[in-house]
Amino acid sequence: QVQLVESGGGLVQAGGSLRLSCAASGRFFGTYVMAWFRQAPGKERQFVAAITWDSGRTFYGDSVKGRFIISKDNTKTMVYLQMNSLKPEDTAVYYCAADRSSGSSPVQYDFWGQGTQVTVSS
Repeated sequence: QVQLVESGGGLVQAGGSLRLSCAASGRFFGTYVMAWFRQAPGKERQFVAAITWDSGRTFYGDSVKGRFIISKDNTKTMVYLQMNSLKPEDTAVYYCAADRSSGSSPVQYDFWGQGTQVTVSS
C-alpha cells in the first residue's frame, strides 16, 4: 500500500501562484509514476501532470502546459505541483495519485490522496 497526503491548497487571485505538495509513504517503489489530477464540481476528474520517479520524465495536460510544473524530491519522497498564472477555471480539488505505470486516465492509478481544494478568484 502507498499512502499519499496532499497539502498547499487555498484561495488565490487570478494570475497568482500556488505550490501543492504530496507526501508519499508506505510500500513506495522507485519505478512508480506520480501524478496530479483535478476535479471541479460536476466535472470528470482531469489529468494535470505526471512524473516518473526513476527518470523524472514529465507529462502535462494541455490546459496547464507552460503554466504548471511538476517536480519531485527523491530524498523526501515528495512530489510538487507549482501552479503559475492561475485562472478561475483552474478551481478544483487537486488529487495526488501513484501507480506502477504512466497514463492520463484516472482509472489507471491505484493509489490516491484525499485531495486539496484550490480556488482561483477572478
